[in-house]
Amino acid sequence: MVTVIQPYMDVESSRTYVDQLFSPDPQKCVDAVIQLKNSVIGSNRQKGTVIQMGVVPRLLQMLTDESSSNELVVETAVTLGSLAKGTDDHVKSLIDAGILPVMLQALGHCNSKYVEACLRCLRTVFICSVAPTDILYSDQFIIPHLINMASQPNFSVQECVSTILMNACKTVEHQNLQCNHGAVEMLAGLLCSTAYRVQLPSLRCMAQMCYQNPKVAAVMCTVSFGGKSVPDQLVTLMGRDKTTEMQLASAKCMTYLCRAGAITAEDPRIVYKTLPTLVRMCKKTMTPEERAEGADTLAYLTEVNMELQRVASISDHLIPTLAEFLKFQHPSSGAFSAGTVSATTMKKIGHELRMSQELKQSAFKAFASLGANDEDIRKKIIETDSLMEHLVSGLSDANSQVSLAAVRCLHSLSRSVQQLRTTFKDHAVWHPLMKLLQNASDDILTVASSTLCNLLLEFSPSKERILECGAVELLCNLTRREDPALQLNGVWALMNMAFQAEEKIKSQILATLGTDQIFCLLSESDVQILMKTLGLLRNLLSTKPHIDHIMGFHGKQIMQAVIMILEGDHKADIKEQALCILANIADGDTAKDFIMSNEDVLKELTSYMKHSNVKLQIAATFCVSNLIWSEEDGALERQAKLREMGFQKLLQQLLTTKDTTLFDKVKTALQQFT
Repeated sequence: MVTVIQPYMDVESSRTYVDQLFSPDPQKCVDAVIQLKNSVIGSNRQKGTVIQMGVVPRLLQMLTDESSSNELVVETAVTLGSLAKGTDDHVKSLIDAGILPVMLQALGHCNSKYVEACLRCLRTVFICSVAPTDILYSDQFIIPHLINMASQPNFSVQECVSTILMNACKTVEHQNLQCNHGAVEMLAGLLCSTAYRVQLPSLRCMAQMCYQNPKVAAVMCTVSFGGKSVPDQLVTLMGRDKTTEMQLASAKCMTYLCRAGAITAEDPRIVYKTLPTLVRMCKKTMTPEERAEGADTLAYLTEVNMELQRVASISDHLIPTLAEFLKFQHPSSGAFSAGTVSATTMKKIGHELRMSQELKQSAFKAFASLGANDEDIRKKIIETDSLMEHLVSGLSDANSQVSLAAVRCLHSLSRSVQQLRTTFKDHAVWHPLMKLLQNASDDILTVASSTLCNLLLEFSPSKERILECGAVELLCNLTRREDPALQLNGVWALMNMAFQAEEKIKSQILATLGTDQIFCLLSESDVQILMKTLGLLRNLLSTKPHIDHIMGFHGKQIMQAVIMILEGDHKADIKEQALCILANIADGDTAKDFIMSNEDVLKELTSYMKHSNVKLQIAATFCVSNLIWSEEDGALERQAKLREMGFQKLLQQLLTTKDTTLFDKVKTALQQFT
């Protein structure tokens, strides 16, 4: 017969030594703490029971009581460290009870065993995601003291300090502060430690410090230990004689140094050591965790460099290797068939599910980076067995990180004109993409809307289906968001949608967007938003019947918008777009009147024909040419008015130009005058 002990019995059995914690007899307190320590080791349930019994405040009181013996404070610190190895909720309870200030204060104690026990406890707490890392920066002496402690010839202390600093390095300010207090120099020394347990957290701390921080990365590349620079030490630690964990951590640190600009992408240490190491980490022989981290780091290394993308794509069958990530099998379908599932099995199932998601995520990220610029690489990726099916499935994944990585991959591959016309049509990628856009987070929305910009190009077969799914309203709403990236994507996609579109689509865009919103977009300081909005107007005002129809409804407001740009303080490229819009308006039959009846606009045209920038001269001359085109009704009257205003003489003066394009435009315009 098996006896099952209920939780309340644990409480009763603990009651005796818990009561003894409050005994005035010092030895009884020590014995009680030791009993407590032994009872919670390896049992999260017992840890929870002890915490619920309110023992933690008493333990902290013992640490702050100056009359407590060395043995008592050491055993108490060890016990608190054991409690911290429980769940996140257990750690939160310890933090709420005030463990951190007490432990940090204890780091100045004269008893080295006590200090080490406190340091171990702090390491365990700061590994937990709920730990408030800012407390380490609340006192200007804490970080320097920790760094100074690591200079002691004590592997345990060095390991703890490196781990604490790594987990407390969350912001640029944290990175800079640690660097300013000599953390880089300290870590460079620890990289040469004979203890593996010291080297690995030191490596990881270095990577955390230089991530996206050019200042710290530059310092790291100038620091040496034992005559060897940090990057050269990292290369040594990537050697095949080192553990895969060590190789991966070193490659990650080198990747961050490279992306922060401290080492060039052409450096042999990147091309011939870091890149091959990361490719090797993706192989089947590695653990799923190493494969996921290797691919993720490889994606980051190659993200912005075409040559690294090219080299990686042809290295050791990388593309098919990454494709295998998408086929990783999480728990077998029969896992639940045997009735009650043990806690161990459930834990295994949960772990495998997480690994499946992480592998998918890292593969999609790597494919996105590899295919960012090269058409041949994109073709290789897309033609990989079942890749598109996995990608479409990934867009609908319940895990938001997987769907974000999938849409990034889709965005990268959507830069291919050929694939937009073929593969993307065959797999109807627009359908999950539009679904994803409905209730997406801003991160997903930014990448998904960028992808939509490509799928709305005029040669994309997906364009019509996307329109049917309410894309106009969705995109117009994006232009009203506060995030400039979302605004830009919204107006950019609308610009692509309006190119060579039917009149009803153009009218729908204008009606949904509204001229007030166009004015708002043209008032933005972001040059890209301004250019795409002008591009949208230019695409809307194309084809004579469309121009006349749109100007008939919105002519006054559109003219105000164009004049606002021409009279504003803008760069030549922006003003050129505004002049091109005027040239399109001038190409309409009835729309011409909006220009001809506005002498201020006509005077603007003469000033731009005299401008020092030849592009503005060309655009203004083209507009005049459209206004006076001799084959159109009313041409003689328009020519007469413009001749009277001096346009003909101005065109004759421009015949002396050395720019061939301007010369041709001027010659064509002069030929219209009869």
